[in-house]
Amino acid sequence: PGGALASTKLLPLLRSLLARAGMEWQDIGAIAYGQGPGAFTGLRTACAVAQGLGFGIGCRLLPIDSLLIVAEDARLQVGLPESGDVAVAMDARMDEAYAAHYRWQGRRWHVVQAPALLTLPALNAAWSALPPRGVAAGSALAAFGGRLSLPAGWQRVLLEGDRAAALLRLAQRAALDSEGVDPADALPLYLRDKVALTTVERAAVKALAREVEGFQSSLKDLQGDPLGAAQLRS
Repeated sequence: PGGALASTKLLPLLRSLLARAGMEWQDIGAIAYGQGPGAFTGLRTACAVAQGLGFGIGCRLLPIDSLLIVAEDARLQVGLPESGDVAVAMDARMDEAYAAHYRWQGRRWHVVQAPALLTLPALNAAWSALPPRGVAAGSALAAFGGRLSLPAGWQRVLLEGDRAAALLRLAQRAALDSEGVDPADALPLYLRDKVALTTVERAAVKALAREVEGFQSSLKDLQGDPLGAAQLRS
């Protein structure tokens, strides 16, 4: 937890955790972080902190799929058996969702559909091809409610369990499988390329708005003038 203040609280919390465990920074063999997709600021904070520590300590980083963290959390909440499907949809705002489809089989996760940014119609189309039974999780379920359609046999997990513990379980598996990247190669996973305009783009939009306003004013003047109205009709 921490929200907008996470970047100021994270390192002190990590130091406190190591102190309680009787460990030093150099005792760390790998650092896992939620790679994304997700909120820009949260992803940048997670990646930047992990990267800085990785450089300082000299350890590898474990980028973990953020939607898979949600799937792992849901798996433990419902007690998924030896095999099963989990569809994840997180509210990405702007009437879109970050979505993915995973399969738990052989005590491992398998990616059926990699994370993607989807409109609600596209998400519903993807979900129409899901198998008859499974588990759906993520904030989009509550955010969009009845606008999302799941097969009748699918169970919805609306509450968040322990995402940190889910991240840890996935990180342990990744470490055992000798996965990981050099800190220099660590990057967030962005699926939405653009959510804001540059200064130049904002100025262009304002200029266009002024042109449109001037054009609309001219139309009004023409409409009040019989000759102008005839020109307008032509």
